[in-house]
Amino acid sequence: MTTQPTPSAHSTHPAQPEPFDAVDIIAAKRDRHRLTEAQIDWVIDAYTRGVVADEQMSALAMAIYLNGMDRGEIARWTDAMIRSGGRMDFSALDRPTADKHSTGGVGDKITLPLAPLVAAFGVSVPQLSGRGLGHTGGTLDKLESIPGWRADLSHDEIMEMLSVRGPGAVICAAGAGLAPADKKLYALRDTTGTVSCVPLIASSIMSKKIAEGTGALILDVKVGSGAFMKEQTQARELAETMVALGKDAGVTTRALLTDMSTPLGLTAGNALEVREALDVLSGGGPADVVALTVALAAEMLDAAGRPTGQDELRAALADGRAMDVWREMIRRQDGDPDAPLPTAPEKEVVVAPADGVLTRLDALGVGVAAWRLGAGRARKEDPVQAVAGVEIHAKPGDTVRAGEPLLTLHTATPERFERAREALTDAMIVCPADAPEARAAVARREAGVVLDRIV
Repeated sequence: MTTQPTPSAHSTHPAQPEPFDAVDIIAAKRDRHRLTEAQIDWVIDAYTRGVVADEQMSALAMAIYLNGMDRGEIARWTDAMIRSGGRMDFSALDRPTADKHSTGGVGDKITLPLAPLVAAFGVSVPQLSGRGLGHTGGTLDKLESIPGWRADLSHDEIMEMLSVRGPGAVICAAGAGLAPADKKLYALRDTTGTVSCVPLIASSIMSKKIAEGTGALILDVKVGSGAFMKEQTQARELAETMVALGKDAGVTTRALLTDMSTPLGLTAGNALEVREALDVLSGGGPADVVALTVALAAEMLDAAGRPTGQDELRAALADGRAMDVWREMIRRQDGDPDAPLPTAPEKEVVVAPADGVLTRLDALGVGVAAWRLGAGRARKEDPVQAVAGVEIHAKPGDTVRAGEPLLTLHTATPERFERAREALTDAMIVCPADAPEARAAVARREAGVVLDRIV
């Protein structure tokens, strides 16, 4: 093995001077100035190369968080992050591609039944997914509760999965070569209080999805206590920004705003959510999970040029077509679709305090409880428990009786129960059946989870 000599401090060939200074760019955004295309290109490239230090990019991220970016700045920032790495190309496939991205929530297992459902109708789904952090679950963590299943695939394996010779769908880890600038910046944002920033969220999501190379993209933008966007106006701004970025890059892009004030479905946790996804793929499952899966599938197929009615999509869940794709998808990634999922050795039940109607089941509280039980991680390198999580027995709008189970907490480490219960202290409210809050909870449930559609 040969190595290159390291230049000494007295080298007669000094490094090429950088065209900008990070401090000047930080100060420009601090003082509410618009960054030029050249400044943006340089700062993203220099950060990826290590010329711009983490503390400098932290300061710039906070300046962007406080002072924002216009659409032109966001578009250039996104493009610079795409150009920091490679791009995937699915043009050689013999069918169209479509993908879905969720901005993150509690109990959001939609990708699991959605990818095989869409693939059953002749559209390939390259679902490059991630791991959970904090109270939001990660798709890869959920799938790794299936014995033998592996997340890391080669490029050739991904292409084979997506071709007519494969199941037509793949859920796997994104390669390190896709938007590496975003990978560095994402980790930094999580530790510097700059996560919930529309320009940084939009560019982070869209740089990865555009680099991924899908032909159509449907965005599931969550709104509510369990989401990054707490208010619908903020979520709409994010959705409109991302749709514009996708369209500018030649990707057919649409967005649904969906409710995340209450957890999706009846489970939050890794193996628990896989089990619920299998119920959906068997023609059952909670109504809200089925409804959102079908709504997103219809959008993906229409955007990919294969419009399909919701009745036909529901039929594909009931008759096993989507399940057949799922089983093949899991087998191709060395998982055993027939193996029993792990279960928690320790459980604790949380009961209703009174008769009435459940009017509040806060998504954030349930998500934090699942995290504290072991289903999530505080740092990227932390392990997760496949068995940990929260099982939900009643949703807002349901009539409950005092002493009946509302939740069951699952974990392998019972010392976690106390802190999980603390997260639920204000997460549940039961009101008398004739109270206005009870009628409002029933109305919200009947309205469904889809709040708006942006095209």
